[in-house]
Amino acid sequence: MRKLYTLLLFMFYFFGLAQDQKDSPAFFPDALRLHLGKYNTEANKAYEENNIEKAQVLFDSLINNHIKGTKFEDYTLKTVERKKIKLSSFQKPVFLLTYASWCIPSKGEFQALSKLAQKYSKEVKFVILFWDKRGNIKDIAKKFNHNITVCYAYDSYKEDTHIIAHLKHSFGLPTSYFLDQDLKIVNLKRGGAHPQQNSSYVNAFTMNYNTYHEGLSSILLDKALKQDHISDTE
Repeated sequence: MRKLYTLLLFMFYFFGLAQDQKDSPAFFPDALRLHLGKYNTEANKAYEENNIEKAQVLFDSLINNHIKGTKFEDYTLKTVERKKIKLSSFQKPVFLLTYASWCIPSKGEFQALSKLAQKYSKEVKFVILFWDKRGNIKDIAKKFNHNITVCYAYDSYKEDTHIIAHLKHSFGLPTSYFLDQDLKIVNLKRGGAHPQQNSSYVNAFTMNYNTYHEGLSSILLDKALKQDHISDTE
Protein backbone atom coordinates (compact mmCIF):
# COMPACT_ATOMS: atom_id res chain seq x y z
CA MET A 1 0.00 0.00 0.00
CA ARG A 2 2.85 2.37 0.84
CA LYS A 3 4.51 1.71 -2.52
CA LEU A 4 1.22 2.46 -4.29
CA TYR A 5 0.89 5.72 -2.34
CA THR A 6 4.41 6.74 -3.32
CA LEU A 7 3.76 5.90 -6.96
CA LEU A 8 0.52 7.89 -7.03
CA LEU A 9 2.23 10.81 -5.31
CA PHE A 10 5.02 10.77 -7.84
CA MET A 11 2.57 10.66 -10.74
CA PHE A 12 0.61 13.56 -9.28
CA TYR A 13 3.64 15.81 -9.03
CA PHE A 14 5.20 14.66 -12.27
CA PHE A 15 2.16 15.25 -14.43
CA GLY A 16 1.00 18.31 -12.52
CA LEU A 17 4.29 20.17 -12.66
CA ALA A 18 5.09 18.94 -16.16
CA GLN A 19 2.14 21.00 -17.42
CA ASP A 20 4.05 24.24 -16.93
CA GLN A 21 7.48 22.91 -17.80
CA LYS A 22 7.22 24.48 -21.25
CA ASP A 23 6.92 27.87 -19.54
CA SER A 24 9.94 27.32 -17.29
CA PRO A 25 12.69 29.93 -17.52
CA ALA A 26 15.83 29.21 -19.49
CA PHE A 27 18.28 30.23 -16.77
CA PHE A 28 19.01 28.43 -13.51
CA PRO A 29 18.75 31.50 -11.21
CA ASP A 30 15.30 32.33 -12.63
CA ALA A 31 14.13 28.75 -12.08
CA LEU A 32 15.29 28.95 -8.47
CA ARG A 33 13.47 32.23 -7.94
CA LEU A 34 10.21 30.82 -9.29
CA HIS A 35 10.20 27.33 -7.83
CA LEU A 36 12.61 26.90 -4.92
CA GLY A 37 10.47 28.68 -2.32
CA LYS A 38 7.43 26.47 -2.94
CA TYR A 39 9.61 23.36 -2.92
CA ASN A 40 11.23 24.32 0.39
CA THR A 41 7.84 24.92 2.02
CA GLU A 42 6.44 21.57 0.93
CA ALA A 43 9.66 19.64 1.55
CA ASN A 44 10.09 21.06 5.05
CA LYS A 45 6.54 20.02 5.88
CA ALA A 46 7.23 16.52 4.57
CA TYR A 47 10.39 16.25 6.70
CA GLU A 48 8.49 17.49 9.77
CA GLU A 49 6.00 14.68 9.18
CA ASN A 50 8.94 12.28 8.74
CA ASN A 51 7.64 11.51 5.24
CA ILE A 52 11.01 10.95 3.59
CA GLU A 53 9.49 9.38 0.50
CA LYS A 54 7.34 12.44 -0.20
CA ALA A 55 10.31 14.74 0.32
CA GLN A 56 12.31 12.75 -2.22
CA VAL A 57 9.44 12.85 -4.73
CA LEU A 58 9.26 16.63 -4.30
CA PHE A 59 12.97 17.00 -4.89
CA ASP A 60 12.97 14.75 -7.95
CA SER A 61 10.01 16.64 -9.38
CA LEU A 62 11.72 20.01 -8.85
CA ILE A 63 14.91 18.85 -10.56
CA ASN A 64 13.28 16.99 -13.44
CA ASN A 65 10.58 19.56 -14.24
CA HIS A 66 12.24 22.88 -13.49
CA ILE A 67 16.01 22.61 -13.06
CA LYS A 68 17.30 20.24 -15.72
CA GLY A 69 17.84 22.00 -19.02
CA THR A 70 18.25 25.45 -17.46
CA LYS A 71 21.50 27.28 -18.06
CA PHE A 72 24.09 28.34 -15.53
CA GLU A 73 25.35 31.88 -15.50
CA ASP A 74 28.91 32.04 -16.73
CA TYR A 75 30.28 32.34 -13.21
CA THR A 76 33.82 33.53 -12.62
CA LEU A 77 35.57 31.19 -10.18
CA LYS A 78 38.61 31.89 -8.04
CA THR A 79 41.12 29.05 -7.87
CA VAL A 80 43.28 28.21 -4.90
CA GLU A 81 46.26 29.27 -7.08
CA ARG A 82 44.79 32.82 -7.14
CA LYS A 83 43.60 32.62 -10.75
CA LYS A 84 40.18 33.68 -12.04
CA ILE A 85 38.45 31.48 -14.60
CA LYS A 86 35.05 31.55 -16.26
CA LEU A 87 33.07 28.34 -16.65
CA SER A 88 32.80 28.90 -20.40
CA SER A 89 36.59 28.88 -20.72
CA PHE A 90 36.68 25.11 -20.13
CA GLN A 91 34.89 24.45 -23.46
CA LYS A 92 33.79 21.00 -22.35
CA PRO A 93 31.19 19.49 -20.00
CA VAL A 94 31.71 20.43 -16.36
CA PHE A 95 31.28 18.47 -13.15
CA LEU A 96 30.96 21.07 -10.37
CA LEU A 97 30.87 19.79 -6.80
CA THR A 98 30.14 22.28 -4.03
CA TYR A 99 31.70 21.50 -0.65
CA ALA A 100 32.92 23.16 2.55
CA SER A 101 36.09 22.86 4.57
CA TRP A 102 34.11 21.91 7.68
CA CYS A 103 32.44 18.95 5.97
CA ILE A 104 33.98 15.59 6.80
CA PRO A 105 34.33 13.52 3.59
CA SER A 106 33.37 9.88 3.74
CA LYS A 107 36.07 7.26 3.61
CA GLY A 108 37.61 7.08 0.13
CA GLU A 109 35.53 9.98 -1.24
CA PHE A 110 38.32 12.37 -2.19
CA GLN A 111 40.41 9.49 -3.54
CA ALA A 112 37.49 8.34 -5.72
CA LEU A 113 37.04 11.86 -7.08
CA SER A 114 40.73 12.07 -7.95
CA LYS A 115 40.56 8.68 -9.66
CA LEU A 116 37.59 9.76 -11.76
CA ALA A 117 39.25 13.04 -12.67
CA GLN A 118 42.41 11.24 -13.72
CA LYS A 119 40.39 8.91 -15.92
CA TYR A 120 37.98 11.39 -17.53
CA SER A 121 39.80 14.73 -17.51
CA LYS A 122 39.88 14.83 -21.32
CA GLU A 123 36.09 14.53 -21.54
CA VAL A 124 34.98 16.50 -18.47
CA LYS A 125 36.31 19.42 -16.45
CA PHE A 126 36.31 18.61 -12.72
CA VAL A 127 35.79 21.53 -10.33
CA ILE A 128 35.34 21.48 -6.55
CA LEU A 129 34.02 24.75 -5.15
CA PHE A 130 34.53 25.25 -1.42
CA TRP A 131 32.39 27.74 0.50
CA ASP A 132 35.24 29.22 2.48
CA LYS A 133 38.23 31.55 2.48
CA ARG A 134 41.29 30.58 0.46
CA GLY A 135 43.45 30.16 3.55
CA ASN A 136 41.13 27.51 4.94
CA ILE A 137 41.23 25.27 1.86
CA LYS A 138 44.90 25.38 0.84
CA ASP A 139 45.71 22.16 2.71
CA ILE A 140 42.50 20.44 1.58
CA ALA A 141 43.32 21.25 -2.05
CA LYS A 142 46.48 19.16 -1.76
CA LYS A 143 44.33 16.05 -1.33
CA PHE A 144 43.23 16.24 -4.99
CA ASN A 145 45.30 15.57 -8.08
CA HIS A 146 46.05 18.19 -10.72
CA ASN A 147 43.06 17.13 -12.83
CA ILE A 148 40.70 18.77 -10.33
CA THR A 149 40.45 22.55 -10.16
CA VAL A 150 39.87 23.61 -6.56
CA CYS A 151 38.06 26.94 -6.13
CA TYR A 152 36.55 28.95 -3.32
CA ALA A 153 33.84 31.53 -2.65
CA TYR A 154 32.94 33.22 0.61
CA ASP A 155 29.80 34.91 1.90
CA SER A 156 31.41 38.23 2.80
CA TYR A 157 33.18 38.67 -0.55
CA LYS A 158 31.14 41.10 -2.64
CA GLU A 159 32.24 39.51 -5.92
CA ASP A 160 30.86 36.15 -4.73
CA THR A 161 27.34 37.41 -3.97
CA HIS A 162 25.61 35.82 -6.96
CA ILE A 163 27.29 32.45 -6.84
CA ILE A 164 26.69 32.23 -3.08
CA ALA A 165 23.01 33.05 -3.49
CA HIS A 166 22.46 30.71 -6.44
CA LEU A 167 24.51 27.69 -5.42
CA LYS A 168 25.21 27.70 -1.68
CA HIS A 169 21.77 28.79 -0.48
CA SER A 170 19.72 26.64 -2.84
CA PHE A 171 20.39 22.92 -2.36
CA GLY A 172 22.90 22.89 0.48
CA LEU A 173 26.11 20.93 0.25
CA PRO A 174 27.60 18.82 -1.04
CA THR A 175 25.74 19.21 -4.32
CA SER A 176 26.88 17.89 -7.69
CA TYR A 177 26.05 19.86 -10.85
CA PHE A 178 26.58 18.12 -14.18
CA LEU A 179 26.72 20.65 -17.01
CA ASP A 180 27.04 20.17 -20.73
CA GLN A 181 29.47 22.19 -22.86
CA ASP A 182 26.90 25.00 -23.15
CA LEU A 183 26.57 25.16 -19.34
CA LYS A 184 23.09 23.65 -19.33
CA ILE A 185 22.24 21.45 -16.35
CA VAL A 186 22.01 17.84 -17.45
CA ASN A 187 21.74 16.47 -13.93
CA LEU A 188 21.88 17.59 -10.32
CA LYS A 189 22.45 15.39 -7.31
CA ARG A 190 22.46 16.34 -3.64
CA GLY A 191 24.83 14.54 -1.31
CA GLY A 192 27.19 11.69 -2.07
CA ALA A 193 27.70 8.09 -1.05
CA HIS A 194 27.12 7.07 2.55
CA PRO A 195 29.25 4.01 3.34
CA GLN A 196 28.99 2.57 6.83
CA GLN A 197 31.65 3.67 9.30
CA ASN A 198 32.90 0.11 9.56
CA SER A 199 33.12 -0.34 5.77
CA SER A 200 36.50 -1.32 4.43
CA TYR A 201 38.41 1.29 2.48
CA VAL A 202 37.95 -0.67 -0.74
CA ASN A 203 34.17 -0.90 -0.32
CA ALA A 204 33.84 2.77 0.66
CA PHE A 205 36.05 3.87 -2.23
CA THR A 206 34.06 1.77 -4.69
CA MET A 207 30.76 3.10 -3.38
CA ASN A 208 31.93 6.70 -3.78
CA TYR A 209 33.41 6.04 -7.21
CA ASN A 210 30.20 4.50 -8.53
CA THR A 211 27.98 7.18 -6.97
CA TYR A 212 29.84 10.03 -8.65
CA HIS A 213 30.30 8.06 -11.86
CA GLU A 214 26.56 7.57 -12.15
CA GLY A 215 26.15 11.34 -12.37
CA LEU A 216 29.11 11.75 -14.68
CA SER A 217 27.64 9.26 -17.12
CA SER A 218 25.06 11.87 -18.12
CA ILE A 219 27.73 14.20 -19.54
CA LEU A 220 30.50 11.87 -20.66
CA LEU A 221 31.11 12.38 -24.37
CA ASP A 222 31.73 8.72 -25.11
CA LYS A 223 28.46 6.92 -24.40
CA ALA A 224 30.30 3.63 -23.96
CA LEU A 225 31.90 5.06 -20.82
CA LYS A 226 28.51 5.03 -19.14
CA GLN A 227 28.87 1.33 -18.50
CA ASP A 228 32.14 1.67 -16.63
CA HIS A 229 32.08 0.90 -12.93
CA ILE A 230 35.06 0.19 -10.75
CA SER A 231 35.36 -3.09 -8.91
CA ASP A 232 38.77 -2.59 -7.32
CA THR A 233 41.22 0.16 -6.48
CA GLU A 234 43.64 -0.39 -9.34
